[in-house]
Amino acid sequence: MNNTQLFKKFQRTIENFVCQQCGTPVQGDGYRNHCPQCLVSKHVDVNPGDRQANCGGLMDVVDIKLQHGGIVLTHQCRICGHKKRNKMHAEDNNERLVQLMEIIKK
Repeated sequence: MNNTQLFKKFQRTIENFVCQQCGTPVQGDGYRNHCPQCLVSKHVDVNPGDRQANCGGLMDVVDIKLQHGGIVLTHQCRICGHKKRNKMHAEDNNERLVQLMEIIKK
């Protein structure tokens, strides 16, 4: 699959949501797919933004990497095990990131 095919699969869907893990209200921007406070995501997409996944399970951070000068989180669905990589946002909770790094490295 080439980069053009990947970009065609991305659909920018702007929607606000309330985190089902911690209750934080989140202002959507079309790129955010995880809570900025607890960093938990939700399995709602097959391809980014399409809202076609039937699972709906919460997704926990299972890996954290530094790539191309940014932090990339790998989320894994609690229900079906699906994994998805997501970029950290500038306003994401850095204290929670450090907590997760400690948990993951154990």
